[in-house]
Amino acid sequence: MLDRLFIRKKIEEFLLEDIGHQDITTDNLKTDKTVEAYLISKETGILAGIDISLIALEIIDPSVRITSLKKDGQRIKKGEKLATIKGSGKSILKSERVMLNILQRLSGIATNTSYYVEKIKGTGVKILDTRKTTPGFRAFEKYAVKVGGGYNHRFALFDMVMIKDNHIALVGSIKEAVEQIKSSLSPMVKIEVEVSSIRQFKEALSTDADIIMLDNMSIDEIKKAVEINKGRKLLEVSGNITTDNVRDYAQTGVNFISSGALIHSAKWLDISLKFK
Repeated sequence: MLDRLFIRKKIEEFLLEDIGHQDITTDNLKTDKTVEAYLISKETGILAGIDISLIALEIIDPSVRITSLKKDGQRIKKGEKLATIKGSGKSILKSERVMLNILQRLSGIATNTSYYVEKIKGTGVKILDTRKTTPGFRAFEKYAVKVGGGYNHRFALFDMVMIKDNHIALVGSIKEAVEQIKSSLSPMVKIEVEVSSIRQFKEALSTDADIIMLDNMSIDEIKKAVEINKGRKLLEVSGNITTDNVRDYAQTGVNFISSGALIHSAKWLDISLKFK
């Protein structure tokens, strides 16, 4: 679970974006009353973000009573109630859209990730996300990947070195890029190099890089790289990974498979809020 202080700060921003200076619909209703409501799933999938999403309601009105009926990581079915809510109808309406946006988006990512994880079951390979995320929402999306059984790649530019094709073009060679960065960094920081050919792979193998990413390489090229590597470096595969081919890549002998599609191609899970 993400830190509660971080979650609250983010959701306050989301609510301000949605409400602005006033909810001109709800605030101009002259009647309010205590209502009972519930969150309900309208399709099958993996639940993610239930407790995170409900913080939106807590921020709007701490007096509202909330009971979660399901937990993150559980498989939910169409028609299942996920939480019950009792309190001011106006408060619930003000938080509804932000609450549902978070819950539907995260549950969709967790569900999508679970498809990939199931496909490579038994291979020992870990499925990773990427930095292809929604600005301002990355921590939540990466959390959902973990709920779905996947693993997080680097969170941002600050926590791990990733030498890509344009970095290499900037300095002239893989070897030079690794040496320049290595000379300035703590030995605790991991270095990964992206390569797209066997020639580049051999060059990266001769450096102090910790991980080599085989980007958009064929299955045969990947198998050849695994053979040349002989376990010396950790190997990651990326590029055009789908649920149809992910197991083929996992069976080549690499350590990791990364895919931006876990997040950017995830369909929102259909969840709604209903008043009784």
